[in-house]
Amino acid sequence: MQHRERQQRITQKLRRELGPTVLRALDDPDIIEIMLNPDGRLWVDRLGGGGMEVIGELSPVSAMAAMATIASTLDCTINAMNPTLEGELPIDGSRFEGLVPPVVSGPAFTIRKKASKVFTLADYVADGIMTRAQNALITEAIKLRKNILVVGGTSTGKTTLANGLIDEIVKVAPEHRLVIIEDVGEIQCTAENAVILRSTDMIDLTQLLRATMRLRPDRILVGEVRGPEALSLLKAWNTGHPGGIATVHADTALKGLSRLEALVAEGSHAPAQKMIAEAIDYVVVIVKTAKGRHVKEIIAVEGFDGDYLTTSLEEQEYPYEVA
Repeated sequence: MQHRERQQRITQKLRRELGPTVLRALDDPDIIEIMLNPDGRLWVDRLGGGGMEVIGELSPVSAMAAMATIASTLDCTINAMNPTLEGELPIDGSRFEGLVPPVVSGPAFTIRKKASKVFTLADYVADGIMTRAQNALITEAIKLRKNILVVGGTSTGKTTLANGLIDEIVKVAPEHRLVIIEDVGEIQCTAENAVILRSTDMIDLTQLLRATMRLRPDRILVGEVRGPEALSLLKAWNTGHPGGIATVHADTALKGLSRLEALVAEGSHAPAQKMIAEAIDYVVVIVKTAKGRHVKEIIAVEGFDGDYLTTSLEEQEYPYEVA
């Protein structure tokens, strides 16, 4: 009871410090990211794209107070000696990244909002982000238990798309046991038989992937591959656990595969190309343009023979540049 009351007091204090403009943005389902710049201006990014916009301001005093409150819930401090803060926003579990001087001229933060609902593949088609042909390809790949790598740049919506793919898994294979691994709570899963593992300062994604093998998974899914855990993921996908999903930060399908090579190399000097080609069946590329987000390309990975052997299955051309 005392713990619950303390959490309520902290949340109320944080809401006062963030102020009504940030709180309205947190409650707006169309806003996916809230950013405070060192000049005090608050920017937001909306689902579907169309460019960022300024929605107001937050004073340096309020921003510093809010970050100190968040740090207290994470059992850490943020100050000139420890000028970065990363974790979950106590209000709703959104991903929070904060910075204070001297690494910035004024307090700054980015809140990547936790999805309030799953954006389904049907929603993607209805909003023009994905074509019907792309939807059919992805749905068939999920039914056939193909491993899918979602690739995109910053704020392109990789995790949101991964949530849509997981939703489709639940629809076509409700009997499957899913094990989901992430470092921040962004994955949304409605499966009845699912285990979500989250890394900590003491337990990294590589250790969680090793533990996953003893949890009897049918499908293994990783929120974002960022380090040497890539090797453990590829081994898991290649040893009897097909039908997985992972995301990686890159601008194109081939760069996504190259990015995996680099991540594997952080933990192993063995060549990884053949292992990658064996593990990855499809690469889905999502981009952000001036007109919004779009699934630009889907490729099939068929092998490696000096270069990756791929086939472009569905590619869209847009008369505007990637943002």
